[in-house]
Amino acid sequence: MEIQFLGGAGEVGRSAFLLKDEKNILLDYGAKNGTPRLEYPLIPAKVDAVVVSHAHFDHTGALPILYDQAFPVAFGTKPTKDLSELLLEDSLGISKKQNIKPMYSKMQLKNYLRKYLSYNYDSEIDFANYKITFKDAGHITGSAVTLIQKNHNDKRLVYTGDFKSQPQILQRGAEIVESDILMIESTYATRSHPDRAKLIKDFVADVKATLEDGGTALVPCFAVGRAQEMIAILYQHGLINYTYMDGMAKKATEIVMRYPEFTPNRELLLSAMKQCNWIGEHKERDAALAQPSVIVTTAGMLNGGPVLHYITKLNKQSRIMLTGYQVEGTNGRLLLDGHELEIDDEKYRIDNPATYYDFSAHASKEDIYEYVRKSNPEVVYCIHGDKANTESLAEALKLEGFDAHAPKFGDRLHVDF
Repeated sequence: MEIQFLGGAGEVGRSAFLLKDEKNILLDYGAKNGTPRLEYPLIPAKVDAVVVSHAHFDHTGALPILYDQAFPVAFGTKPTKDLSELLLEDSLGISKKQNIKPMYSKMQLKNYLRKYLSYNYDSEIDFANYKITFKDAGHITGSAVTLIQKNHNDKRLVYTGDFKSQPQILQRGAEIVESDILMIESTYATRSHPDRAKLIKDFVADVKATLEDGGTALVPCFAVGRAQEMIAILYQHGLINYTYMDGMAKKATEIVMRYPEFTPNRELLLSAMKQCNWIGEHKERDAALAQPSVIVTTAGMLNGGPVLHYITKLNKQSRIMLTGYQVEGTNGRLLLDGHELEIDDEKYRIDNPATYYDFSAHASKEDIYEYVRKSNPEVVYCIHGDKANTESLAEALKLEGFDAHAPKFGDRLHVDF
């Protein structure tokens, strides 16, 4: 089998990996956002099926492009279909607003959704001469580790997608799957995450201090996954009545609630939703800012969405609490580095303090190594990480006796499968 690394190799974003075999199976097909223009993967010559690991845009943002002349079947979990539709529709809307020609049409998006077949975890999917099984990845609602087997041998290819080993409030930890060929994310291959309990304690203390000062705690969030986790934390610590939710996070939360089998602690999230204040009209945004409040809103890297309305109107007592990784070149990274932000083609200097809280839904360095050791593959491909991380992980795994590789964008590598 030849594995073509169409994207997501030596970089975070535009994950796209083609398994070229008896049938051509594509693992994700995402776009890289956070840059001035979206970046897309290489275009495969032929695709028979697409496996969608989870809904985040860097794994799904280019999927409709495939559905022009060809119509490959798509496999994924039930929530991933609805959540990816939400993000892809939003991308079309942004393109229209910015007067940019999108890479795909509404019809292509409809074709993708029409060809999408939905499954639960542990369901065995028969496709041609392959068996495909999804396991819980612990990253966001519906995220899956993918196991692919051939019917006539016992080889096991495992693609982790994005995974999180340690449980979150609304997610179980990822299930480790034994493999012969392992394609593993390397986002935090050289970094440990802070103790979660202490992180939550520090975050809550800072929110309370901001409210007591009469300010707004502005919490930019990724709409899918992080926003739900944050309102659950705020509910648990008695802050939900001060909390407002705005932007696409509201729709994403409503989708998550449709799938109780994929959402541990669903009742907690439901209680948080009932008590949270929902922003419906533009005038309600100014009302939220007029009193001590917590505003959970998109976008997580400050590159669009309602957060840009709020960030220029904060009073001096307010704080900005970034809860996710800030890609180089995004407004979020510029803010953390003390630079001006670009909003609607104008430069703004934001004087409110900004703090990064590492609420990552990705595996830490320790968890990545544990996954490889317990999965025990014959060969490892380190993907979905910047060049330094993927190469560092591959070199360290070689010292442990693994046949490990850090592929580059565009590489074509052969493996026994």
